[in-house]
Amino acid sequence: MRWIFLLLFLAPPVSAQETVIAAGTIRGATLIGPSDVATVEGETPGALSDMAEAVGMEARINLYPGRPIRPGDLRPAAIVERNEIVSLRYNHGGLLILTEGRALDRAAEGERLRVINLTSRQTVTAVASAPGLVIVGPSQ
Repeated sequence: MRWIFLLLFLAPPVSAQETVIAAGTIRGATLIGPSDVATVEGETPGALSDMAEAVGMEARINLYPGRPIRPGDLRPAAIVERNEIVSLRYNHGGLLILTEGRALDRAAEGERLRVINLTSRQTVTAVASAPGLVIVGPSQ
């Protein structure tokens, strides 16, 4: 009897599983803050279990109150908005060209998007690098 008690006493505590849910309606393309999410007891397969994974991300789709939030429902926050005027940067082999363009898509850092060069009216594929800056060319 004594050994059984000792083993139970030394066993690590069992952590309760939690599921992250939307605290209210979160519209798609909205940045998620700490007050937008909550946790409930119990594990939902495929859903987030840590609120920190959702805070600071952007909703990919509309999220409804009480529904579990899954990783596919979120994306990194966009740094380039659709129709935004951006700087197009081409830098290769010592040649640096900067011009203006209009973003045809929304994009997070590192994501590809289409941009129309306002000077030549050509549509190019670029990579979002920073707010208002996209990179084109072989170094993308």
